[in-house]
Amino acid sequence: MKVLDIKICGLKTDAALAAALAGGASHVGFIFFPKSPRNIAPSEAGRLRKAAGGKAKTVAVTVDADNAFLDTIVAEMKPDMLQLHGSETPQRLTELKARYGLPVMKAISVREQADLASIAPYRGVADRLLFDAKPPKGSELPGGNGVSFDWTILARLDADVDYMLSGGLNAANIGEAMRLANPPGLDISSGVESAPGVKDTALIEQFFKAVRAARSDRAA
Repeated sequence: MKVLDIKICGLKTDAALAAALAGGASHVGFIFFPKSPRNIAPSEAGRLRKAAGGKAKTVAVTVDADNAFLDTIVAEMKPDMLQLHGSETPQRLTELKARYGLPVMKAISVREQADLASIAPYRGVADRLLFDAKPPKGSELPGGNGVSFDWTILARLDADVDYMLSGGLNAANIGEAMRLANPPGLDISSGVESAPGVKDTALIEQFFKAVRAARSDRAA
């Protein structure tokens, strides 16, 4: 069975980070977007990054951030990867990869099959893609809205498209998501929260347990 990467995103506390690492997260994400309830200061993310102790790759998530803000994030957090969750162009990705020497994951908003056409310009530029549900009308957040999309459309992707599946995932539906899309990576944020921006260690534990059960079922 292929390796399945799992990113717990929007971390802000030692307890949530510890739960993510204990569950076996391959990636942990820190969000730098003032409008998000998961927003964190670069210095605090840097402290948590040290606590991660190299057990998982650390990801800095930004939304159309300028170079000055990114310079601060990279200097204070020292992430292993950048995740761009705004309207960044392929040219912008190329510029940032050269500027920081870091791999870049680009988020793509998906609601229907036609939305997958937007990945073409990023292929060969983004080191990885992240498919998230398009935000509900009126939402100021590009992600973390707790909504999902039709996962069956991802089954038609070329086999060489490396991505993480995000959007509305939780312990109750992750088995179905894995069965329908068979993604190489999972990204969860609001699905392991007791309130917006408040990670629940029990829900994190339940999510990993559900993933293990789903993988065991698939293997059987």
